[in-house]
Formats: sequence, C-alpha cells, structure tokens
Amino acid sequence: MQQFERTSIVLVLGGVRSGKSRYAQRLAEHWRRVAFIATAQCRDDEEMQRKIARHRSERPAHWITIEEPVSLGRVLQSAGSESDAILVDCLTLFSANLLEAHKDDDASLQAQIDSLCEALQSPPCAVILVSNEVGSGVVPAYASGRRFRDLAGEINQRVASLADTVHLMVAGIPLTVKGSGNGGKP
Repeated sequence: MQQFERTSIVLVLGGVRSGKSRYAQRLAEHWRRVAFIATAQCRDDEEMQRKIARHRSERPAHWITIEEPVSLGRVLQSAGSESDAILVDCLTLFSANLLEAHKDDDASLQAQIDSLCEALQSPPCAVILVSNEVGSGVVPAYASGRRFRDLAGEINQRVASLADTVHLMVAGIPLTVKGSGNGGKP
C-alpha cells in the first residue's frame, strides 16, 4: 500500500465499478483526520441516493464529510487546515456539476477548475482525488455528452499533471501510471 508525504497528491482514475472509490478510501485510511469531500448531489434519483448511502456506510464514522458540488478549490483550502488528508470523490460529478451550474459561461466554469488546480499547487495536507477515465469509451452521440467528456478529460489531465501519483484502476487492481506508487515524486 502506498506511503504518503504530508502534501502528496494522488489521483485515482478508472472506469465505472473499477474499484477506484474503495481503493482511494483504503489510501485515506492511513490518516487519522480525514475530510471526505462529496461532489454528488442527493436529488430525486433513487439510484444515486442508494449509491450515496452505500458510500456513507463504507466510510469510517469519524471522518468529516463535506458536501460540495462546485467550489472544490475553496473547500480544499478550508478543510485542509483541520485535516491530515482530504479525499475528493469524485471529479467526474464535479465536471457535471460545473456544466449544470455554469451552463455556457465558460469563464466561470474555467475559474472553478483554476481554483481547484491552484489549491493543488500547494495543498494544505495530503489530497486523494477520484475520477472516471472517460476518454476510453464510445464518442457520445450528443453535443452535451461530448462537452462533458471533454471537460472531464481536461480536468483529469490538469489534476494528473499536478499529482505526485496517478493510479488507473482495472478490475479492482491499481496500476501506477505516474509516480513510484509510494507517494514519492516521479
């Protein structure tokens, strides 16, 4: 299992049901004070409500949960002063939330991404981020789907460039694609 430095940044990518959230949680369990930043929004979607409930039940009870769909940069800075590690799950929903919140206002959308990346340039504690690898699938048939895929891919690339370690989950197995796999610099 990975060893961390105080300000390690780890990105865990993978497809749907690849084990990325479970693996990221196992990484975060090495820390005592963990802030879990949830980007999912619990709405009238029963499937999402069940998924959120399952994720909550799988997390240690002493972790602090912060629900933030859009302002990740701000929350990373504020939660980091009280935490040893922050786990963000997930950047994919963050992408969808940005598109919903900012519609065609690309400047506001980019400002939120820039804020996240600025916070990651000098993180207040270790940060583990989860995201779907969206570029390996079928090209979406609709413009909105392609815009989402492109935005999620852009965010993944920008975060990966700042991360010390990037893991790609395949069938529950982490493959290290950047870094040494032990939290050190590449």
